[in-house]
Amino acid sequence: MPKIEVNEEVFYTLANRRWNTREDFEEALACAKAELDEDSDKTLPPEQRILKIELNDTNRPDLWGTAGCARQLRVYHGSARPEYPFFSSPGNPKKAGPRVLVEAGVKGVRPFLAGFIASGKGITDAALRDMIQTQEKLAWNFGRKRRTLSMGLYRTAAIRWPITYKAVDPDSVSFVPLQWDVPLTLREILKQHPKGREYAFIQEHEPLHPLLADAAGNILSYPPIINSADLGAVQVGDTDLFVELTGTDMPSVALAASIMACDLADQGYGIEPVEVEYAYDTPFGRTVTFPYYFQKPVFCSLDRIEKFLGINLRAEECIRALERMGVEAEKTRSVELGETIEAGGVQVRPPEYRNDFLHAADVAEDVMIGRGLASFTPRRPRDFTVGRLSPITAFSRRVKEILVGMGYQEMIYNYLGSGKDMIDKMRGDGGRIIRISNPMTENYEYVRDSVLASLLMSESVSGHSAYPHRIFEIGKVAYRDAQENYGARTRQYAGFLTADKDANFNIIAGQLQTLFYYISRDYEVEESKDPRFIPGRAAAIRYRGESIGVFGELHPEVLENWRLTMPCIAGEIDLDSLL
Repeated sequence: MPKIEVNEEVFYTLANRRWNTREDFEEALACAKAELDEDSDKTLPPEQRILKIELNDTNRPDLWGTAGCARQLRVYHGSARPEYPFFSSPGNPKKAGPRVLVEAGVKGVRPFLAGFIASGKGITDAALRDMIQTQEKLAWNFGRKRRTLSMGLYRTAAIRWPITYKAVDPDSVSFVPLQWDVPLTLREILKQHPKGREYAFIQEHEPLHPLLADAAGNILSYPPIINSADLGAVQVGDTDLFVELTGTDMPSVALAASIMACDLADQGYGIEPVEVEYAYDTPFGRTVTFPYYFQKPVFCSLDRIEKFLGINLRAEECIRALERMGVEAEKTRSVELGETIEAGGVQVRPPEYRNDFLHAADVAEDVMIGRGLASFTPRRPRDFTVGRLSPITAFSRRVKEILVGMGYQEMIYNYLGSGKDMIDKMRGDGGRIIRISNPMTENYEYVRDSVLASLLMSESVSGHSAYPHRIFEIGKVAYRDAQENYGARTRQYAGFLTADKDANFNIIAGQLQTLFYYISRDYEVEESKDPRFIPGRAAAIRYRGESIGVFGELHPEVLENWRLTMPCIAGEIDLDSLL
């Protein structure tokens, strides 16, 4: 979970109150789903004391900085919800003088950029440290080690507008990077600069690399690797800053920009919008003025709130609780959701710095926290149950033991992934895969419909290990199915993969025969045209007249997509169908 270090004096000032005891402060942090990890050293002067706070929820990146966490406590304890008039929204863009031009070449490299200007007072040492901390927390946790999101800070006084965001040959451009004293090309930065070596995995295999330059040709930065040593060297006392974010997912980039803008506004900085002109279509259009409000309202009926929380609340009570969480809400008579109409509830407008309202349950959760956890009367469980393994769990354990006995090593993976990994690299068409309607990042955008992509992900980083490699996983997959009530079906799958120079169809056919022998099941095979496998070297597994899996030699294009140099054989089986 994210941990932040905050200056005690600054935090208490932004929170608009002080807490006399550690116990009181820890109780107050509950509204941010946080806890005090380490108290400050009281022997130090007040302005030097540091509080270490651990956030127990990863879907609230707005809390990963001093201003954001203090804002939540300030509003929860009675202060007015802050207003941010500098935000643009669909159909209501703000006037912006500074512009950033995004060229077509970056579309396939790192396609999205957002930015704004913060000005009005000199940056203090505590403020600069907090900006850098928030920048790193967002880029490391929310942005997956800068892969999907990164941020840069620049001095605006020396910038010649407009700024251009473009893709270049990494050997054609050189500049002096931050904490360096001689020019390096982009490729040299990846090999010689400490930050370049740390984050080289993001760009080193790409033919074109992203670059930010102003109208005079001065380099601002090499996103997401390193700033330049002149425009990108922000120091204590600087009064005007250009804050820029780049990434691979437009909503995530826009949200991170909103968080930074709100945090700086809360600290007394003036926020000036920046207009970003794209040479291609984006989810928010070709011209977007940032900071940009894009969140959609979410409705939750009072019936659902009662079901979630176990208590009957009036709409006015829910609205008061939501306002303590900084959420704007209003009473709504009824809302049409799909083919049903839910009556009597509240509709919330998420704050500019939050994008975690995905479902009515999220509204109910904020009602619960805003009302106060101590306000709910504890109740003993009324149902008596005896725990036992479900049939599919017991059967899955049996299959695991057999595969381990056959020399396979068990792996465990996330059920969510990116379209690039689950569709593009697997030669799929995406026809049955389930996409999350409002993902936090593109790397967790799809629910997996197969185990094989996960296994190949492990194999792609295992080339240094001695062969043969034999790995397997047993876990859930989900895919579209119009015959199901919710349009999707969830199944328990077993997937297994062998990588070796002698791997071929006969070997995996023999392994499959061994597995079915020990689970006492008969099966049949027929030719498969699964695009993940080599034609003529793959077979479908049939059990009681139904196709329940596939096995064979993986297609060379799949191996190339995953940068594998060793032949691979693989298969997967629907274990639910064998019960």
